[in-house]
Amino acid sequence: MKKVILTVMVSGIFMVSCSQKGTAVQAGSKVSESDRIAQGKVIFDNSCGKCHDLPDPKSHNDDEWIGIVNIMAKKSKLTDEQGTLVYEYITANN
Repeated sequence: MKKVILTVMVSGIFMVSCSQKGTAVQAGSKVSESDRIAQGKVIFDNSCGKCHDLPDPKSHNDDEWIGIVNIMAKKSKLTDEQGTLVYEYITANN
């Protein structure tokens, strides 16, 4: 399951993103990949660990994690950016 994000541009053009490892880094951002992964770990530990034991990132492949993170991000009320950071952390460690 891939998460599809629909964005409305000012010019009226619609952009659809279906990438599995989409990044939400904006132009001019100074956040490194390792910083994003570290942020994802903090969110994973604090948000996911509140309700259940933390799963081993190696327990699923990247495609399986997409669905799991999308479902669990909604339940834990993560923003899209936070969900992306968790996904990046998990897939960097599986």
